[in-house]
Amino acid sequence: MYRHPAGPKTLVRLADTAPYRRITLRPVGASIGAVVSGADLRQPLDDETFEELDRALLEWKLLLFSDQHLTLDQHAAFAGRWGEIIDDQLILRKGGNPIDNMVVFTRDADTVGLENEWHSDGTFREVPPMATVLRAIEVPPLGDTLYADMAAAYDNLAPEVKDRIDGLTAMHDWSLGKYSDKYGDRLEEFRRAVPPVEQPVVMSHPRTGRKTLFVNRLFTASINGLSAEESDRLLDLLCRQAEVP
Repeated sequence: MYRHPAGPKTLVRLADTAPYRRITLRPVGASIGAVVSGADLRQPLDDETFEELDRALLEWKLLLFSDQHLTLDQHAAFAGRWGEIIDDQLILRKGGNPIDNMVVFTRDADTVGLENEWHSDGTFREVPPMATVLRAIEVPPLGDTLYADMAAAYDNLAPEVKDRIDGLTAMHDWSLGKYSDKYGDRLEEFRRAVPPVEQPVVMSHPRTGRKTLFVNRLFTASINGLSAEESDRLLDLLCRQAEVP
């Protein structure tokens, strides 16, 4: 059984030396997550404010905004500052109006969540999404959405494991496990439409260069070039890195 080593952890973030003048950040984690104040997301973002939010996202990876009561158009305008909005259903749809590409979904006793496992959205796509912009409308009294810093996960791997995985690739497949159950008798049709893709096991961020573990239990099927037993064992070790508090 794999066990996490005890002792101190390496928690490095991309420290931004430039001051923030338009926004204020309150960190909520050592290397991931900051609450942002000073930005009204109902209003169009001027270039200076957007530049600071963009830098903050690179630095903290997760930005949290409180009491932002947005319309769908305002939500789309905010998200669209980072790029094209894609309706991240299994079969991608792209309408002419940005709000046509947004998803309003419910999780309750009748529509249960199948995503309650550490994962990154869309790793089974040739080009995964750059980010996800979520807005909680009705929040239950108990429960959390948790986020893992997969750059910190990589940093805390043993040196020999880093040497072993740098340069390896893995197959990502959306149709693993229970996630595929909701597609029922159309499963094979959807598998043909969205086939498995190959991704690096270690992803270097295109702007910061930070090395990040790019595997997860929901979508990573196997590591290329290894036997099934070796692949399963190594994937289990790597995916457990997300679980370190």
